[in-house]
Amino acid sequence: MSMRWPFDRDGEKIAGVLAIVSICLGNISTNLGWFGFIVTIACLAFFRDPERVHPSRSSAVVSPADGIVLKISHCVPPEELGLSGDWKKISVFMSIFNVHVNRAPIAGTVEKILYIPGKFFNVTLDKASEYNERLSTFICLPGGAKVVFVQIAGLIARRIRCDIKEGQELELGQRIGMIRFGSRVDIYLPIDATIEVEEGQVTVAGETVLADLKKREVRYGNG
Repeated sequence: MSMRWPFDRDGEKIAGVLAIVSICLGNISTNLGWFGFIVTIACLAFFRDPERVHPSRSSAVVSPADGIVLKISHCVPPEELGLSGDWKKISVFMSIFNVHVNRAPIAGTVEKILYIPGKFFNVTLDKASEYNERLSTFICLPGGAKVVFVQIAGLIARRIRCDIKEGQELELGQRIGMIRFGSRVDIYLPIDATIEVEEGQVTVAGETVLADLKKREVRYGNG
């Protein structure tokens, strides 16, 4: 297996510049040099990108982000998404200390990518799903089911980077972009998906199973 540098490419560029600045500062003052070194290490920590082990279940929906399950709800998605009826929504909050690289929640084809400019409200508020700057990615599965995940900018996070394109085939847990720094991801699932996490649970991008699309919930009147 080939080894890879465990940091995102943006972090490598920024840390490289900071390292050069730190050396220059060190020639002026030892204290300034150490300050620059600490900032460089902090930058690399922000942009760390470790490998992840994905589940083998093809029907599993994994967390697109490291963080905490902020809320699980039944809702009618924002009108912009064009999704009719009720869907299940799982919101994952990413703090500034989490890994910022996002991953594909499920394997499938990228049907559409929709960017909506907006505001930068606190992402813990419900209105962030409707008013904040966001990037929505629609993934279609071979059986016709659809999963939508939305990267939402917030108070600190002011840039959403997308590394995929429409028509692309995604693997489960594949790197798809990132949000700087921290923020929130909403995942919209079919109403009969079985949720496998709880509010307040810590998630690991690409590893933590949020839901299963093949396990159907038992409903009243269906036996």
